[in-house]
Parts: sequence; C-alpha cells; structure tokens
Amino acid sequence: MATAISLCLLLAIILPTCFAQRFQWELQGQNPWQLGARQQGGWRHRQQQFREECDIWSLTAAEPFRRIESEAGVSEYWDPTQQQFRCAGVVVLRHVIEPKGLLLPTYANAPHVTYVVQGRGLFGATIPGCAQTFQSETRFEKGSERRFRDEHQRIRRFREGDVLAFPAGVTKWVYNDGDSRAIAITVFDTSNFQNQLDENLKLFLLAGSRQMQEIRGERREGARHLEEGRNIFSGFDHELLAEALGVNVETVNRLQGQNDQRGNIVFVERSLQFLSPEFQEEEIRREELEREARHRGRDNGLEETFCSLKLRHNINAPSETDIFNPRGGRITALNSNKLPILNFLQLSAYRVVLYEHATVGPFWTVNAHSICYVTRGRGRIQIVRDNGRLVLDQEVQEGQLFVVPQNFVVIKKASREGLEYVAFKTSDNAVVSHLAGSTSALRSLPVEVLANSYLISRETALHLKQSRRSVAVFGPHSVSRREEERERAAIISDNK
Repeated sequence: MATAISLCLLLAIILPTCFAQRFQWELQGQNPWQLGARQQGGWRHRQQQFREECDIWSLTAAEPFRRIESEAGVSEYWDPTQQQFRCAGVVVLRHVIEPKGLLLPTYANAPHVTYVVQGRGLFGATIPGCAQTFQSETRFEKGSERRFRDEHQRIRRFREGDVLAFPAGVTKWVYNDGDSRAIAITVFDTSNFQNQLDENLKLFLLAGSRQMQEIRGERREGARHLEEGRNIFSGFDHELLAEALGVNVETVNRLQGQNDQRGNIVFVERSLQFLSPEFQEEEIRREELEREARHRGRDNGLEETFCSLKLRHNINAPSETDIFNPRGGRITALNSNKLPILNFLQLSAYRVVLYEHATVGPFWTVNAHSICYVTRGRGRIQIVRDNGRLVLDQEVQEGQLFVVPQNFVVIKKASREGLEYVAFKTSDNAVVSHLAGSTSALRSLPVEVLANSYLISRETALHLKQSRRSVAVFGPHSVSRREEERERAAIISDNK
C-alpha cells in the first residue's frame, strides 16, 4: 500500500513537469530535437582545444588536390591536411555529375551543406525513423507491361543556386536529369558535435566503390592514404548477410559489388522511372501545404518537425537578396531563420555578387570561420590576422577556395569582370562586424575617440566615419579633386 502511494506521489510530481516542459517547447516553437543542437557543448562541439592549426601566418587560395573518376562523373577533394582547413575543422568536396548520372547512396560522419554551382536534378535524403510516404509506379523490366507501386521517402528537386543541408548519418543520393553537367561544392563540418568519431571525414557507401577510403584531417605518417574502398555490404559474410536481408547469395554478390568498377557515380541507362510530368507540380504543391501548415501553427509532431523538414533553399534568386547596392553588388544570407535545419547543423551560407571593381569589407566574422568558393570572375583578397600581419594577398579566380578564420579581417575587391562567391560559415547565425559603411565599428565610435586614436583632426575623423554610407558592399570609390585637396589640407594640419 505504501509503495502504491509513493508511486502515485512520484507520478503526480513528474507528469506535470513533463507536460509543462513540452508545453513550453510548443509555445516557443521548438522541440527537443531542435534544442539538442543548443545543448551540445554550448552550441557547438568543435573540439575547442585552441588548436595550433589556427595560429596561421600564411593562407593561400587552394584548388583540389585529388581527382577520383567514376563512370558518370568526377569527385574532387581539397587537401584536408592544409592548415587553413584543419583550423576551420572542415573537409571540402566537389562533385561533377554527367547527364543521367546517379551519385549512389552515401552517408557521412559529419553534417554538411552543398551549394549547386550548375545544373539541376533530383535528390533524396533517407531520414531514419520516417515513413515511406512517397509513391511511384514503374515497370518490372524495360518494355514490360507489368507494373508495381513503389513506396519511398520524399524526393526533392534541386537547381542552380540551391543550398542543400544534410545531418550526419542521413543517406543521400543525387540524380542529374538535366542536359548539362551538374556541379556542386560540399563542405563537411568534421568538428561539429554530430561527429563523435575523430576529425577525419568518413564516407560510407551503400553502393558502388571509391579509391579514397577516408580523408584524414591530421598530418602524420600514414594519416592520408589512397586505396580501393567498397560499399559497406562488402565486408559482411555472404551467408550471414543473405539471411539478415532475406535474399539469396547471388543478390548478396550484387550488393557487395565484387566486380563493379563503375565508381560511386554511375550512368542510368534510361531515365529514373519515378519521374513524371506531374512530379514538379506535386513538389511545389507539397511545399505550399507545408508553408500553410507552419503559418497556422500546426508544427506539433514528429512528422511536421523532423520528417518533413525543408532541406533546400535557393540563394541565387534576386528576391532573396538581403543587401543591395546598384553600383556595388548584392549579398544573400541563408541562416537558420530562413532554413531551420541549419540550427541543428550549426552551419550557414552566403552568396556574394560584386560588380566591376566593387569592394566588400574590411570586416570580420565574430563567431565563425568562413570557407569561400569562387563561382565566377576574379578578384583580389587580403586577409590580416590579430597582430596586423598580412596572411593572404592574392588574386582568386573561378574554382578556387580560401578560408577566412574567425575574427581575421578581410577585404575583397572584384576585378573588371566582377567576382561571385559563396561563403560557408561554421555557425547557423554568423555575426559580421564591418569597418566601413553605415553599420561599421568606426562609425559607431565617437569622433573624439577616433581623433585621439589615430592622431587626426576632428574633421578628418568625421569624414572617416561618413565617407561610406552604403552597407557592406561598395561601388568604385571616386574622389573629386576638391575632396583630395581638403583631405590633404586636413592631414597637413594634423601633422603640425
């Protein structure tokens, strides 16, 4: 009797607390899955041991160091042992997929974001625990009239300018249904809390094969090696695997790909059969229904918060522009406010378009490293570290990549042909502090502080504060002869 009374009292205490916590999450528009990102080591794991890799004295614009060819495409890796990538805790990979090329199902030990540089197609993300709610009808064999209905998880479209977001351990595949190559750049955040292995990127293939078994993140003997690597089925015993999957040994041999030399990007002989003229309209209709549901406040369950999460967002569309200067260019920011899954990944992406001779900066990112990939044009990049030393002064061009470590100050100036790049940041809401423009740190300081800091007159200090009235992006700066004479006179007066 006493035990029963004690149990009742315990439940009376616990249950209201649990319901209250759940009610609080619903009021705040959050759930335990979203909060998990905030509770893992103070937003980010990042293995913060103040690594020596971030004591950087020299940076460089880099190109891929390894090229791995498959039947229907190419995978290119940047050298992860470079100090700038070790400091940022990332590994970078570029896929080039030919028309009718299929990037076979793969999952990784680290969350990652992908920017579609060129092309269009379809992709799938298999989220553990979610139902197969998508159906398609297909034939058993080519020319056969026998059909069957297949059930699978959602299939999504992608196009140029899309950012695709994937958590660690989620299986993805990509198919190029366009008429030209699909090119995508992917940044894996191996220092993220979702990766509980080491800081080496590990790609687990469900099908196909690859040369590079793993990409090592540390420079030590034997750390980086190239060898034949096959899919995860290939390591199991034939009979044991056949029994586990409920298939015959011949099927297991196919799964293990013993004689499959196509790589991890393969040609599809005929278009994937789930495609139909209604597919795109259905995809758009589903997204509209999801937006309406969110607007009505119906995000209150697993199906509406996890399984139906939006995984892509286009940052090329002019309507997405956050900062625009008709003489300088535009900036589009993609953070967790626009794409909520980025809150869990703790990553974000920015697209910058600079017109002829336009400039962005100087500025620094307060809470993130920036991994910048040039998509078009050329430009000059200068980066300065804490002691005022210039660690990068280089002209960059399309296809190159460079890293701007946290709090390092950078200036980017476009050439005559302009400069376009996408910047991946290791925070879902990166904070930028500018040194020029209407929101700059200099503009926020009192004139007296500026005048005494730099030994200049109040007039010069005021001009320094107000010379750039735009935000972040600036067109070519032309100074009239009268302004030059006034500035020269002010400097002479300062020196007297």
